[in-house]
Amino acid sequence: MRLGTNPEVEKFRAEFAAFLDEHLPTATEATERTRSSSHIPEWSRRWQRTLFDAGWLLPGQPPEYGGRNATLEQVLAHQEELSRRRIYHSFNPQGLGIIGASLLTFGTPEQKEKWAIPLLRAEMTASLGMSEPGAGSDLAGLRTRAVLDGDHFVVNGQKVWTSGAHDSDVLLTFVRTDPDAPKHRGISALLIPTGSEGVTCRPLPSMTGADDVDFNEVFFTDVRVPAANLVGELDQGWAVANGSLGHERTMLWISYAERLDDLIRDAPSDQEWHASLQLDVQALRLLGYEQLSGGRHPAEVSLLKLLGSEALQRANWHALEERGQQGLVHPARTAPPNHMGHDVFSTSWFERYARSAPGTIAGGTSEIHRNIIAERILGLPR
Repeated sequence: MRLGTNPEVEKFRAEFAAFLDEHLPTATEATERTRSSSHIPEWSRRWQRTLFDAGWLLPGQPPEYGGRNATLEQVLAHQEELSRRRIYHSFNPQGLGIIGASLLTFGTPEQKEKWAIPLLRAEMTASLGMSEPGAGSDLAGLRTRAVLDGDHFVVNGQKVWTSGAHDSDVLLTFVRTDPDAPKHRGISALLIPTGSEGVTCRPLPSMTGADDVDFNEVFFTDVRVPAANLVGELDQGWAVANGSLGHERTMLWISYAERLDDLIRDAPSDQEWHASLQLDVQALRLLGYEQLSGGRHPAEVSLLKLLGSEALQRANWHALEERGQQGLVHPARTAPPNHMGHDVFSTSWFERYARSAPGTIAGGTSEIHRNIIAERILGLPR
């Protein structure tokens, strides 16, 4: 599915395509590969700065934030062109799509200058400190404490599943600042540099290989954080958290649509599941475009996240199953080499399926999103 043939949108798309043809890094330049979701190879840092300076990084933003005040249709055309060429937008997707976006929404002018612009220009990287042991999908149950001491907060606690933390420069961390408030209140958001004394990141390998390291446990022991690093209002971090989750879930459904498009190209089949795959990606994009343009209910992003993550897992399973024993060969390549893509999206069918499973957990589990849909959209009782 493509957007309509609005002449201004197609002119915008053609201009971006010409920019890519002229400025895209070569395969020789892009030999270094990413180690985690907060590690940006040097060539990719240069490329992201090139996009920022030309207004092609986040085209919907004003020029000072890497954009050109593009319309929604133009932004989606930009995303479609990246997807068609299998160009990974940023090797620090959380820094760009969640934390940078949250700072542009909730940050002070000083925070935008100090943190957001360097993140968008790939001069630093960031990870999201949300989940905790016992408080994964139930974010409001977090127990990491921050106590105001003069002009600093003192932070103690633990986060887990913090993607890329060991390679990031800063964590957008959600902490409890009022332990006596109801659990959805008394939460604040802090920018905590990972180099701060008392911050310990412990990477966790995944099932696809001991050298596949992205997840982390992060421990905070009497970490002193300047009060100026508070994002949003004190004790009002739930609004920031919802904004961050909204950015994350939008980023996720768009990513799922791209991965489903990849599967259509990489796993041709005459079986019924392949027809269902093509219907799923069409439905996901149609619903997503409607939601981005205003939608009917803010909670519809849960529908997109649920549909996209489960469709991707289901399609990867069918692709693996259809290829039998050959699908279990690992490591392997299942798509043409592409220096501008992410290697994990063209690896073995076993790994592609294994990596699709966490999609039903990240950004809120499928069970949580079904509850949101039932209660907030359908109006069913708790």
